[in-house]
Amino acid sequence: MFDAVRKNKRISQLILAIIIVPFAFFGMDAYFSDAPGGAEVAKVDGVPISMMQFDQALREQQDRMREAAGGQIDRALFETEAFRRSVLENLINQRLLANYAADSRLVVTAEQLQEVIGSMAPFQENGQFSLSRYEALLRSQGMSPAMFESQLAQDLRVQQIARSVAEGAIVGHASAKQFLTAQLEERVVREIRLPARDFEAGATVDDAAIKAYYDANAASFERPARVKTEYLVLDEATVAARAAVSDEAVEQFYAANADRFGQPEERRARHILLLLDADANAEQTKTVGDKAAALLARLREDPSQFEALARAESQDQGSANNGGDLGFFARGAMVAPFEEAVFSLQPEQISDVVRSDFGFHIIQLTAIKPTTVRPLDQVRGEIVAELARQEASRQFAAKAELFANTVYEQADSLQPAAEALGLEIRTSDWISRDGGEIGGFRNDRLTNALFSEDVLTKRHNTEAVEVARGTLVAARVVAFEEAQRLAFDVVKDEIATRLRAEAAQGLARESGEALLAQVRNGNAPTQTWSEPRTLTRAEPDRAAVQAVFGVPSTTVPTHVGVATADGGFAVFQVESVKRPELAADDPRVQALARDYQRLAGQREFLAFLDALRDRHKVEIRAAALRSEPSQ
Repeated sequence: MFDAVRKNKRISQLILAIIIVPFAFFGMDAYFSDAPGGAEVAKVDGVPISMMQFDQALREQQDRMREAAGGQIDRALFETEAFRRSVLENLINQRLLANYAADSRLVVTAEQLQEVIGSMAPFQENGQFSLSRYEALLRSQGMSPAMFESQLAQDLRVQQIARSVAEGAIVGHASAKQFLTAQLEERVVREIRLPARDFEAGATVDDAAIKAYYDANAASFERPARVKTEYLVLDEATVAARAAVSDEAVEQFYAANADRFGQPEERRARHILLLLDADANAEQTKTVGDKAAALLARLREDPSQFEALARAESQDQGSANNGGDLGFFARGAMVAPFEEAVFSLQPEQISDVVRSDFGFHIIQLTAIKPTTVRPLDQVRGEIVAELARQEASRQFAAKAELFANTVYEQADSLQPAAEALGLEIRTSDWISRDGGEIGGFRNDRLTNALFSEDVLTKRHNTEAVEVARGTLVAARVVAFEEAQRLAFDVVKDEIATRLRAEAAQGLARESGEALLAQVRNGNAPTQTWSEPRTLTRAEPDRAAVQAVFGVPSTTVPTHVGVATADGGFAVFQVESVKRPELAADDPRVQALARDYQRLAGQREFLAFLDALRDRHKVEIRAAALRSEPSQ
């Protein structure tokens, strides 16, 4: 079973993505015992999930989302009950699966673990497993090999569960073929469109109708409560702009980072490659090696024939036609044995036969580009910007703390914080709970703070709120307006425009339905049909697709009408239907069947999780979902 999972990971990985695997690294005891860390947030069959586990899972999910969004994500999202519940639900699913794996006595042997760990790229050097790298990487994550291997074994057991459940989903080939045939079907149509704007001249609205609409839709004309604010912004960019960088610091940085401002030595070479698998037997190795030795002997006698021999004998398809030329490259671009040989040669010198994982090489060095370094004056601006960023990063934490403390401790004004940090007090436009920006940022936490009793009624400062990574904002209310119903005269023209548009749409629909009845009765329309065009199910006009592909195709031409997105009406004449003929072995059918199976597998796995929940007692402490998340 494990071997099947290892070789066919795609379905397992898709399903594991549903529950955000890999798990948090707590070790196996964290799944089956009450780990330390304070009150529990949930219980599965009476065994707690601790607050410590929940907080760590929250932090890990936050880090994943920040990394995926390039750091630009609203922190308010992390404070919502919905986000905290999703993380807790994942922890519960993990616990249920761990319990199921234990109850089912699923086993991952030491040999299987060794095989998987040995194949993981982060633990390899030069294509081989490195024990020292393995241990160092685990130490950097605060883990021991025993902890990692225990968790990996758990993940592999869950993969076994996921794959066994997913493989129970069966999708028929005939169903996939039928669906694909329908998707690829094409219909040739002509159309007559009746835009609503063409009927606006005939759409009239009187004052009585406008007033009646106003009275009947009072809630639509209520303006929510709103505030105007003054605010301060502290960000790393401002701190960096004020950071002083001395000439001495620039020169020291330049001297210490010479490699960064230089172009490393590059070498140009050509080679003859005789392919040989890394695991070739002795007889194969000798045969290819002897041929390489013979070619080298010929080149020693006459180096000028290198290009010709490369074209004739080299099995490197990428360079053979160019006489074996590989162009210029720096260290790190080639496999180690090849690179070592190239960087030990002098121009025009030919190497001995070199063995790599690809086979046997004969190499000739053809040119050297020496190391070059850009002068200080050319890179001074880059260094100053870098040092300013570094200094800003060092200063920002202290300035942020001063900012937060000052706006809180001297809550009646933003002026003390502005003076202490050299910031400008700015003003905002009107802001409601549902919309509005402060300093170009939309942040629910800041907006909610503005409408809190302390800020709105007592006119205190808000706390310092992180509205983006490295950006803090504090604000105070300077003007407030209660929610109010807008006067009839203010919105009269808006209502009239809306009602005229609705009337025009009604006229367009009536005219379109009359036209549809006319052509269905066999009468020629007074309007002109468009030129024929081919419509597929991929057409972005979903209403047209649904209408055109919803009529029977047995008799053509046939007619159908539909309201359009702009409020008008369209009448279609379906003139012909083209269905593809799909072969039994059409790869598109096979691919669709696989996609169907993956989707069905996901559904089966979700149903499996639901069944586990039905069989096991799950308790959630609701208060934990409402408390402040750990950051």
